Amino acid sequence: MIVQLRNPARTIEMDGPMAVTALLARLDISRESVLVIRDGTLVPGDAMLGREDSIEIRSVISGGAR
Repeated sequence: MIVQLRNPARTIEMDGPMAVTALLARLDISRESVLVIRDGTLVPGDAMLGREDSIEIRSVISGGAR
């Protein structure tokens, strides 16, 4: 699968299939700190990612009112 990471922007290839949680563990990324997106749709942590999937991993950014 193709994985696009942000901050810093880079693209890597990973063997699949695997669960979202397994992918993030391999990349040493906390599930709570990112959004995992496949085909423009958020993917839950227990979802399986296929060998041919293209995945984007974006950092969660939050803000508040002043």
